[in-house]
Amino acid sequence: MTLAASSLSEDRQAARAAFLAAAGWAEAEARPLAGDASTRSYERLSLGGRTALLMNAPPAAESAPCPPGASADERRRLGYNAMARLAGPNLNAFLAVAETLRAAGLSAPAVYAADAATGFALIEDLGDDLYSRAIAAGADERALYEAAIDALLALAEAAPPPPTTAGYAMLDYDRIAMEAEIGLLPEWWRRLRAGAPAPASLTADYFAAWAGLLDALSAPSLMALRDYHADNLLWLPWREGPARVGIIDFQDALVGQPAYDLVSLLEDARRDVGEDLAEAMIARYCARARDAGRFDEEAFRRDYAILAAQRNAKILGIFARLVLRDGKTRYAALLPRVEALFRRDLARPPLAPVRAMIERRFPELAP
Repeated sequence: MTLAASSLSEDRQAARAAFLAAAGWAEAEARPLAGDASTRSYERLSLGGRTALLMNAPPAAESAPCPPGASADERRRLGYNAMARLAGPNLNAFLAVAETLRAAGLSAPAVYAADAATGFALIEDLGDDLYSRAIAAGADERALYEAAIDALLALAEAAPPPPTTAGYAMLDYDRIAMEAEIGLLPEWWRRLRAGAPAPASLTADYFAAWAGLLDALSAPSLMALRDYHADNLLWLPWREGPARVGIIDFQDALVGQPAYDLVSLLEDARRDVGEDLAEAMIARYCARARDAGRFDEEAFRRDYAILAAQRNAKILGIFARLVLRDGKTRYAALLPRVEALFRRDLARPPLAPVRAMIERRFPELAP
């Protein structure tokens, strides 16, 4: 038994053993992999010259996901996962999105066995060459980012319908979800930086400044993976075309704006992406999208500007919450980069209302 497995409760250990036995991997050697900000954990299994990853997603570890058709009040009662439309403990989300991405010709992990009721899945091992590691080891940064852009374009061209299964239905990235996310900044980031959450009057000013920008976004139109960045992409150069990009951590996907995943990729909380490279990748996406058919570049760039600020406001709050609530203090080291990105976002013309409010009410975050 691995250290990761031995740290589980007796019931969870028994469920793990039963799942592996049913999948034919009971005798596999297991090695824990580094965790992330979620409640999921992973082990690399080796058996007879084969490898696979065991995903452990405990069903009771998080608050409930958003039921289809839930009202705003119902979502608030269920908690943050339902408000922000995160997958939470629902393993069916991972299974459905993985199948959809693979059907579109992209390299999501194949699923060998899964039990959504217990929260275990045995999935394809795509290796260790995360973009962040491959680039640090000497891979051509521009070539990898071009491949990542091309994978997004391939997904847009495939335009798969939102997956719906017996246990999961992909929903829209709606106004309530975006407001829940940006609300983490006055609640948690300010608590970390100032010792207390923002008072009600400040929070009201904050949301009022965002209202017009969120109204201005294009309607949700395609699958947004929501965490498409260098630590969730793997370089698979032996594959061809868009399949050279291995994609993981996509269970929170929603139907959203095309610009969102470019923001995730190019305004990365964990590694610096040069402004010249970022602009070149935006231009690549726009040029190829124009060639593929009808495309409104002005609307796309407006959405990019708004979503960049929206996403980084969310990340500031999430990382502060991880530090204060969950004791994951390593995320404090990432905050300065995200704060710098947020200041850069605020300097873009569409963000003028939020910039003015930040200068007045959160001056430490002002450009």
